[in-house]
Amino acid sequence: MTFFYSLTGFLFFLLAFLVFYTYLGYGILAWLLVKVLRKGDERPVVQSEYYPAVTMVIPAYNERDYLPEKLQNCLTQDYPAHQLQLLFVIEGSTDGSAEYLEQQQQRLPNLTLISGTRRLGKIAAMNNAMNLVKTPITIFTDANTQLNPEAVSRLVSRFKPVGVGAVTGEKRIQLAGQEAAAGSGEGLYWRYESFLKKLDARLHTIVGAAGELFAIRTDLYEPVEADTLLDDFIISLRIAGRGYRVDYAPDAYALERPSESVREEMKRKVRIATGGFQSIQRLAHLLNPFTYGWLSFQYISHRVLRWAVTPFCLPLLILLNLVMITQPESPGTAFLTQPFWKSMLIAQVVFYGMAAVGYVLENRQTRFKLTFVPFYFVFMNWCVLAGFARYRNGNLSGVWEKSRRAA
Repeated sequence: MTFFYSLTGFLFFLLAFLVFYTYLGYGILAWLLVKVLRKGDERPVVQSEYYPAVTMVIPAYNERDYLPEKLQNCLTQDYPAHQLQLLFVIEGSTDGSAEYLEQQQQRLPNLTLISGTRRLGKIAAMNNAMNLVKTPITIFTDANTQLNPEAVSRLVSRFKPVGVGAVTGEKRIQLAGQEAAAGSGEGLYWRYESFLKKLDARLHTIVGAAGELFAIRTDLYEPVEADTLLDDFIISLRIAGRGYRVDYAPDAYALERPSESVREEMKRKVRIATGGFQSIQRLAHLLNPFTYGWLSFQYISHRVLRWAVTPFCLPLLILLNLVMITQPESPGTAFLTQPFWKSMLIAQVVFYGMAAVGYVLENRQTRFKLTFVPFYFVFMNWCVLAGFARYRNGNLSGVWEKSRRAA
């Protein structure tokens, strides 16, 4: 029995370490590595006259309400107009998107439209669009996001070094006053993600682009499987796997409203998690550090652990904690004292209790971080478990219902 409790205690600390490393430890380690290995080696942003031809690809299924503002946003970019092409892909739209853009084509010679009556899904639409792109740089952006005026020029400036194959911008959540907990947590999550991406870029490469705004060298694009759920992630990681860097341009950003509700945010998160497991399978070769070195280290630390390991650790920590409370009081057989294990269990119960309070308050305009941070943490990991169940059930499709955003 002594061995059993010792092993159980060891497993508890191992899983607790994995959770800590996934969400905080990797950030600390990456920061230290950057300080030690990249001291004085921060890559400067090239601001010279570098204006290659660019195509902005905007998939827009039934986004008629957003199209006028998105089109104006693209046209007011601080980039030479004759070097900027716009390609809207609206296949299957039934809300008047085609009619609106066809009307705009009469005054905009740089606007191209791909339309049709059949909805093929975003991936098929992107694959079709890339067959028409002739410019050396392609920028992908969503129809329901607004870019800062310098976004295109700042993304493109990162491509001057030949070793850069893709550049991702920064996703920012546009909060209006006191948002629901889902919106507040989402904003906090992306601010932390931006911090990690800055470290990733300094250390070696970004591991995953933001679908709201990212750019690639057009000749590096590989057609993506039609059932792919995380196209931005797959595209950018395959480019990184070929030896190119995926750089980060935090000064090029896409503004997006948070999800309308926790229900809508859950729908989005579950899909992302499902796509995460799909991506791990398709990018399994990147798990070999002997071949991919820093890329494997960053990919495993920043993505794989968060998707495929940590969410399963959380319920096991409670179970192992309960087992350790049953151990004999004898100092000779106890792994640690009973008060320690009881305090660990109480801490977990309190944390999940705060998460439950955050769930109750999520639609009551709260910014009470003491509750919504635990809530969003538990919420994210619950969505990963739900995503894993969906992934195991199969029947994945590149066509999906969009999550509604807050007004």
